[in-house]
Amino acid sequence: MLITIGALLLLIAPILLAAAILIPGTPGIALNRRRPFESDPSSQLTRLTGITVGALDRFLAARNVRLYNRDSLENAGVRLSQTEFIIMVIAGGIVGALVGLVIGVPILSVLLVILAPVVGHLVLGFLAGKRRAKFDQQLGDTLQLLAGGLRAGHSILRAIDAAAAESQSPTSEEMRRVITETSLGRDLLASLTDTSERMKNEDFVWIAQAIQINREVGGNLAEVLDQVNETIRERSEIKGHIKSLAAEGKFSAYILIAMPIGIVVMLMMVNPGYMDPMFTHPLGWGMMAGSVILMSIGSLWMRKIIDLKF
Repeated sequence: MLITIGALLLLIAPILLAAAILIPGTPGIALNRRRPFESDPSSQLTRLTGITVGALDRFLAARNVRLYNRDSLENAGVRLSQTEFIIMVIAGGIVGALVGLVIGVPILSVLLVILAPVVGHLVLGFLAGKRRAKFDQQLGDTLQLLAGGLRAGHSILRAIDAAAAESQSPTSEEMRRVITETSLGRDLLASLTDTSERMKNEDFVWIAQAIQINREVGGNLAEVLDQVNETIRERSEIKGHIKSLAAEGKFSAYILIAMPIGIVVMLMMVNPGYMDPMFTHPLGWGMMAGSVILMSIGSLWMRKIIDLKF
């Protein structure tokens, strides 16, 4: 009996499977068409952040305050408004103050709060320098894309557009900006010159000049860009050699700068009371101020020595 039931089930199973596959079903309606779209409710922290950003933005706009302008944020690749970045700086200052209070050094809390805006500017400068260096590294590939597009029969604007689509950040962002500005009626040379100034790239100035000369007198722009690319690659090799030779000086400067700070931190961790006179006595304050001044002078001096122009 059980064998008979099992045989019937095995016989019915393929029939039901074939019916499920062959018989057309009723068309389904997407969930977003059956039900109105409802975004997830924002949390209280998100609403509080939005209210804070709006209030601070109105306060800064009414007084025309520009601590971190839009150009510096864009050059650093930070996708935040001035108000949002200021809130991040304030939060960093509060965290630094709490750290100073936790370790029992109130003067350190005050110092970290004061230095928070300066650190914000330093962070923007570091990110901008990193972004410019990456743009410089991608310049050779960008020239190859431009020359390839010109050989394919595209115009210079179409070649720049293709380079923007196929390149990585920050080259793609800068090329899209050039296309947007030229589509709004700005001259191509002015847009390329502004790009070279934002990126502080002398090699890109050569590209802008080559494109402008070709537009005025004609010629094979793809071949010109190839020659410029070869020159830029040779200069990049020279840059690499110079950086490798200057790396030892930079590393020595970093060690000399970090050594006094590291010694102070180590003494505060090993024997917390040992450094109290340095932070409580006027003579200690004067010694710390003198140390900061001397370290700043030494850092600038060593940076001037290893910062080679080429």
